Amino acid sequence: MIQKGKTIGKVSATEKNPSTIDYFYFWMDSNSDELSPFDVVMVENPNKSITYAIVEEINHVTDSSSHFTSYISSEFGALADSSNPNSDETGNTNRLSFSYVKAKVVHNTDNKYTPVLHDRPVCLCTPDGIREALGLTEVKNPLTCGYMKMYGNKVKVEINDHFLIGPDGAHLNVSGISGLACKTSYTMFLLNALQQKYIKLWKESQEHDDEDNKPQKIAYLIFNVKGRDLLTLDVPNEKLSNDQKNIYLNDLGLKPEPFKQVYYYYPYGDNANRKFTQSNGTPEDIERQFIDKSACRYFYDFESCRDKLQYLFSNEPDPSGTLESIISHILDYGQPFDKSVKTWSDFYFALQKLTTGSSGEIQTPIALASWKKFARIVQKFKTELLFGDKGYDKDDTNDLTSHIFDNLKPNDVKVIDIAQLDPSIQGFVFGDVIQQVVERMSAKDENTPDQIVIFVDELNKYASNDVPKTSPILRHLLDITERGRALGIILFSVEQFRSAIHDRVKGNCANSAYGRTNFVEVTKPDYHFFGNIYKNMMTRLAPGEYIISNPALRSLVSIEFPYPTFKSNN
Repeated sequence: MIQKGKTIGKVSATEKNPSTIDYFYFWMDSNSDELSPFDVVMVENPNKSITYAIVEEINHVTDSSSHFTSYISSEFGALADSSNPNSDETGNTNRLSFSYVKAKVVHNTDNKYTPVLHDRPVCLCTPDGIREALGLTEVKNPLTCGYMKMYGNKVKVEINDHFLIGPDGAHLNVSGISGLACKTSYTMFLLNALQQKYIKLWKESQEHDDEDNKPQKIAYLIFNVKGRDLLTLDVPNEKLSNDQKNIYLNDLGLKPEPFKQVYYYYPYGDNANRKFTQSNGTPEDIERQFIDKSACRYFYDFESCRDKLQYLFSNEPDPSGTLESIISHILDYGQPFDKSVKTWSDFYFALQKLTTGSSGEIQTPIALASWKKFARIVQKFKTELLFGDKGYDKDDTNDLTSHIFDNLKPNDVKVIDIAQLDPSIQGFVFGDVIQQVVERMSAKDENTPDQIVIFVDELNKYASNDVPKTSPILRHLLDITERGRALGIILFSVEQFRSAIHDRVKGNCANSAYGRTNFVEVTKPDYHFFGNIYKNMMTRLAPGEYIISNPALRSLVSIEFPYPTFKSNN
């Protein structure tokens, strides 16, 4: 039997505000400050079952019929005189006052959802009661996603990871304003918890030589699109305080350790201080990774890039399909782009012949003006060293995705740095990797992971409502969110404004996390199912605070998470 906590009030059912199977009201001591929105309370029913409810609104009223009455009762607006110790702060008339709460029913221990009765005592919950109310005692395949603070208690919050990485559900979307929401930090916290769990499961499986119950093989692809914090995922955070470490160890059951099995991919570039990489990473960190053989550079020669050119134009408006026709012409080895064109120099020379009219008798079904538009777009890539026919040394790869999949082991983390690249080239690399992941996971073999979790920041670049519908990257993202669960491709996405993301992308995410946002955003249709109190809370969430939704939980839950366990360079 779940123990009851302190009694804080009684149910109040009135003609205008009756108790229902979904909501009830209760009054409480006006001087009590123990309750906040998202807190859990309990009511014992006459049949001995317990009804649990989430606090939604807290109100305070007096017997004044209007603010004018309140003004008169204070001697027509007399205020306390701080210089006179005998002055009266209470006014001439003492008003009757109390606080009342609106609570949303989330669970009944006997699954008997009848309205709670008037005058029944309302109590705080013990930690066991909080877990019972939110369904945390019944979570299968538990994954730690944070902790909640509730009237002095810390309660670990776990979700069913089968709703996060399959097979029952999939995908995570995290939203919140830049900086204050700590979106990337929270996503990395979840990924770190996921990796720790499955490393432990694999170790236990090997110790017991249990071939029949091996855990899922999960690998992680992380795109670094800004800054350099994700370029030191394997380095411990020396700034982590003992209090933060204790939260990991004692409250969350996690190790305050960075990621394991991390490998970094840097774009080739003309920067000797960073070992010829285009990156925001520090020279010291990059040097260490190359010495440890945990990093390499990638580049694109023309032959490996020919069938990927479409991704360079994924965000270019193409209402008449002209660019698509040009790319198809090149893919089909149309003149002058025949099989003799093997290098980027060959490609640019052939394109120049077409656009300057020096191609002689060569005819294409595409107008010269269209070729010139195409040439103007690709001109900005001509000086980009990422598109070259050789790298810096023998360890550089011209086939990024093949290198990623070579010897890909369970729990591997592959970080692909694209932060310093032009936005269109970022999209090119992202599109290339996504396409190859879909193809390889569609034709799995014994060396392919069961699941690949892909983390992408700034999702609005690739899947917003403004992205052209013809975008090949958008098509891939729609494909992943709609059938990725079956293929084993899981998307962890982050953006500032959820309302700007394509409906089919966010609609297929079984899990959502909401960080701090602004007043304009919460007025959008995406937030209509939140109560006004919750909307207002979203505009006040502090860094490290989130509201999460998971199918295994009985309600939205307000959680916190500790500082990252890996080195932060900011």
